Amino acid sequence: MNNIYYIIHLVFAIWVIYEVWAKSKMGGGAKIVWTILALLFSVITAIVYYFMKKK
Repeated sequence: MNNIYYIIHLVFAIWVIYEVWAKSKMGGGAKIVWTILALLFSVITAIVYYFMKKK
């Protein structure tokens, strides 16, 4: 069961990092902050980023 938990977190972290670095027009500092947050709090960061991106 723990393996599924880690895989889900990894997928969310990769998604946020890809979106931030490949598709966004943010500055370098903001990209680094989003990347660190994605690595530390992947699911929460993905949810927050999704709703902020929709603005």
